[in-house]
Amino acid sequence: MEKNNKKKALIVIDIQTDIAKKWQETIQNINKAIDWAVSNGVYIVYTKHENLSPGSRLLLPGTTGAELSLDLKIASENIFTKNKMNCLTCDDFVDFVMKNEITEFILTGADASICVKSTCFNLRKEGYSVTVVSDCIASWKMALIPEMLEYYEKQGAKVISVNDLKNI
Repeated sequence: MEKNNKKKALIVIDIQTDIAKKWQETIQNINKAIDWAVSNGVYIVYTKHENLSPGSRLLLPGTTGAELSLDLKIASENIFTKNKMNCLTCDDFVDFVMKNEITEFILTGADASICVKSTCFNLRKEGYSVTVVSDCIASWKMALIPEMLEYYEKQGAKVISVNDLKNI
């Protein structure tokens, strides 16, 4: 029996071809989270970061590298492109949130110390409930993950593992 979790959204932040190669274990965990969301009627949202900074070599608009990783399960058409770290800077994302009256967010993705951090901070600042799935986030510097988990908790986010999703 499906739970009615239509006010929740799992966000998969920036798991794109250019940057996902070294994060296979994290992507496998994200895919488990996506399966959980599908089974529980939770919205699934994907974001893609397109880098507009002069001289950038990664995540360039219109390139294969800016597309979602082929290893990532795509379980919805809710795919939003952003050009800044915070997902709330994408008007289409904000419109989706408002239209669907989403109040709770479950964060996964990359980079833990950049886009996930900024999105967590700004969602909490706006009063949303945020859960970060600790084994579903990645960073260029994986050694920063413990520090980032502490940061998320200090912002008022709940931190859980992918296996604990069944409890929310």
